[in-house]
Amino acid sequence: MGSHVQPSSMFSLAKYLAQIIVMGVQVVGRAFARALRQEFAASRAAADARGRAGHRSAAASNLSGLSLQEAQQILNVSKLSPEEVQKNYEHLFKVNDKSVGGSFYLQSKVVRAKERLDEELKIQAQEDSEKRQKPHT
Repeated sequence: MGSHVQPSSMFSLAKYLAQIIVMGVQVVGRAFARALRQEFAASRAAADARGRAGHRSAAASNLSGLSLQEAQQILNVSKLSPEEVQKNYEHLFKVNDKSVGGSFYLQSKVVRAKERLDEELKIQAQEDSEKRQKPHT
């Protein structure tokens, strides 16, 4: 009625299949490990490129309790320009004033965001002056 497969050939087929699976897992594992090492190396290189500025910015985030991205979102600024930060700050501060039905909590968030962005602008100005002072070799 049906074809009958011998147990020994079934065993060798299962063994062969298991070997293929093991080899496939090893290949994928090696590729994953290589990709992970490359990602770590790229991350380390990016961190080194940011240098001290990255440390300053992280310290400013820790002090203010806001990340740079959060502060930019609160004040609705995409690029760090002192004029845009000031303009958006003034508008958001006024509309969140308690005397016009605003929220003191939101107003304080606006103030903290401005402080964080002002600190970042100061860090960038310091970096720019340090770059200008270093002689190009």
